[in-house]
Amino acid sequence: MGELPLDINIQEPRWDQSTFLGRSRHFFTVTDPRNLLLSGAQLEASRNIVQNYRAGVVTPGLTEDQLWRAKYVYDSAFHPDTGEKVVLIGRMSAQVPMNMTITGCMLTFYRQTPTVVFWQWVNQSFNAVVNYSNRSGDAPITVRQLGTAYVSATTGAVATALGLKSLTKHLPPLVGRFVPFAAVAAANCINIPLMRQRELQVGIPVTNEDNQRLGHSVAAAKQGIFQVVISRICMAIPAMAIPPVIMDTLEKKDFLKRRPWLGAPLQVGLVGFCLVFATPLCCALFPQRSSLPVSRLEPELRARIREQNPDIEVVYYNKGL
Repeated sequence: MGELPLDINIQEPRWDQSTFLGRSRHFFTVTDPRNLLLSGAQLEASRNIVQNYRAGVVTPGLTEDQLWRAKYVYDSAFHPDTGEKVVLIGRMSAQVPMNMTITGCMLTFYRQTPTVVFWQWVNQSFNAVVNYSNRSGDAPITVRQLGTAYVSATTGAVATALGLKSLTKHLPPLVGRFVPFAAVAAANCINIPLMRQRELQVGIPVTNEDNQRLGHSVAAAKQGIFQVVISRICMAIPAMAIPPVIMDTLEKKDFLKRRPWLGAPLQVGLVGFCLVFATPLCCALFPQRSSLPVSRLEPELRARIREQNPDIEVVYYNKGL
């Protein structure tokens, strides 16, 4: 068998990212929880295969399927812009197991104020790690900025949850079950922009079609952050809207009344089932490598691009996750 050719473009995902189906297949691979079980040695081996291939060196005996597998293992554990290894719970492959546990508990323990506060705090602590780990660009963020974003999002989530909890006291129990979703949606609108505030100040890298960096754009950062907020809220809808309806029905049945201890694991399982599909499908709502017309860039950057590259009409950027 001949040596693997060097013309396979592993800078891009394996499937066509201009279509929702292609992006979905990509994210079903990226968010695969089994990637969490890989050892440090396996991650390093995959990184070496990918970096060597990009440098024009083919690992002996490597097949195309093995190359793509290494690429997706590499992408699942290393940041695309900085190249640093992402902390375990911050990886996209941790989204389903972490969120199914946290969301399931938020939906189960929503009646008592102490448990509402605790699980909203746990959720925002996890979100802070994920948002920082999957930020776009390679601009550093200070400890003060991290702290501000974390405290603001946690306060916003807890205030929303407690405020809505008090407003829904006299409404049907089913309505109260949706309070955690409202709190999560509000927190996403606070947490993500604040956690990525550095991008809103200095911009994120924008490139041409050949991935050559052209500068930094705040306009691209704003669009990317907006897309991520929408994706995260949509991601939470199935997991936080479907299980409450099912559980509200089941808790009225004798089976669950006689076995109340089954409530929490059943809720977590239902949330997990929803997230297995919602996480990759909602990540796929917008292209990971998003585009922006040059005409919508900042005047200085637009002028510089048109002076140096007059044929460029669109720039590209990593929107983050």
